[in-house]
Amino acid sequence: MIARRSILEVADNTGVRKAQCIGMIGYSKKRYARIGDVITISVKEAIPQLMMRRTERDKTARRLAKGDKCRAVVVRTRKEHKRRDGSTIRFDDNAVVLISDDGEPLGTRIFGPVARELRARKFMKIISLAPEVL
Repeated sequence: MIARRSILEVADNTGVRKAQCIGMIGYSKKRYARIGDVITISVKEAIPQLMMRRTERDKTARRLAKGDKCRAVVVRTRKEHKRRDGSTIRFDDNAVVLISDDGEPLGTRIFGPVARELRARKFMKIISLAPEVL
């Protein structure tokens, strides 16, 4: 479960390393975000040189620096998630992938495993970029 003000790892190659959750998209009074939920984040730690090199190659990419706001989808949580078949899944960290307003990932690579629940939420591009789907 991701609450507001939670510090999260960023699992893509946009140059952002740490982010803070500042709100949930689509819900006015929702307290926690789970796997597959879209949230609003604030960049807390970034590597600007990496984003600058990507911007030179790809003119549509934005520069993300400390203090910027962006949308992200939750791909891993420490809190266990119970599946319909009765099994549970739990990860070692809380991680997000930055997405654009239309739901496409901003990065070109995803680091670490992602949950299978993203498939039901129609994040197929993230599923295809991930090295492992659990």
